[in-house]
Amino acid sequence: MELIPGLPEDIGLECLTRLDHRIHGVASQVCQRWRNLLKSREFYIHRKQAGKTHHLACLIQSLPPIPAANSGGGGGGGEVKQPGPGGAPSYGITIYDSASGEWERLDPVPKYPDGIPLFSQLVSVEGKLLLMGGWNPTSWNPITDLFIYDFTTQRWKQGKELPSKRSFFASAVLDGKIFIAGGHDESKNALKTAWTYDLRNDEWNELAQLSEERDECEGIVIGNEFWVVSGYGTEHQGRFEASAECYQLGTGEWKGVEEAWTVGKCPRACVGVGKDGKSLVNFSELDSLVGVGTCAVELGNRTNLVTGVTYLGAPQGFFLVEGQNGKLVKIDVPEEFSGFVQSGCSIEI
Repeated sequence: MELIPGLPEDIGLECLTRLDHRIHGVASQVCQRWRNLLKSREFYIHRKQAGKTHHLACLIQSLPPIPAANSGGGGGGGEVKQPGPGGAPSYGITIYDSASGEWERLDPVPKYPDGIPLFSQLVSVEGKLLLMGGWNPTSWNPITDLFIYDFTTQRWKQGKELPSKRSFFASAVLDGKIFIAGGHDESKNALKTAWTYDLRNDEWNELAQLSEERDECEGIVIGNEFWVVSGYGTEHQGRFEASAECYQLGTGEWKGVEEAWTVGKCPRACVGVGKDGKSLVNFSELDSLVGVGTCAVELGNRTNLVTGVTYLGAPQGFFLVEGQNGKLVKIDVPEEFSGFVQSGCSIEI
């Protein structure tokens, strides 16, 4: 069976390669062959090599308050409540397309219909979005869940659970695999264990341990190295270190890097790579408008989405920034997508 009846295979493949990612879901329902092709790793690589992939920002963001039920019998009321247990915020995953300016929210994870796990980690690999770890949003107990979102089918599925419960750990993608390290366990003990997850085989493999415990660290890739930035040990709560460690793919060992980060500064969600491609930058120091609760997500072509506030309680700001030292350009955001951004990642689909 031809990909497109009446057309040579290479022309049919070229036509499907040029399809906008937003209609992959509809196209996958045309026939089984199209569905298998659009979901395949080979098609993703082909689109990427052809320059037809597209960068989106994926954000873990607080959901809008829910209007409270009116008990007065008529009228608007106006009272609102937070959607989470005990009035705490619930979180969902927001998608932002800087090219079109469109915002949307992914469907909830079926296991957690009222909000994703708190403080979970978000990474992307080969056009798939992965949500890992965190706390059960109802009980606040640490969990080992791993969920995978496929933009072609627009559905979540569950992957193999994390090897152990951990929160506030470093994560990044290198060589097609997800790397995690550090964080803390269910007893708030800082960790120095590290693992890698292979999406294709749905399996975890343990790596050599970090040289020291690193809770509330941040993960980033520089070149062909997985960096674990800052963090602190169990006995030094909140005292963020200036050092980092980078994992060498060739040797399978960690290398220490001194004075890589500003001592005392939390690295969570605000670490970037400098113009030289080797040093680290702190997006929270870019401008006072995003100096608190900063989150930076790279969108390709040296453009970053940066969110944050001037002070706790201030309205969330959303900006596009070219490079690490560029001018902030404010984005107009629909009210339902104006909540606090906890963390995020970029996805290329």
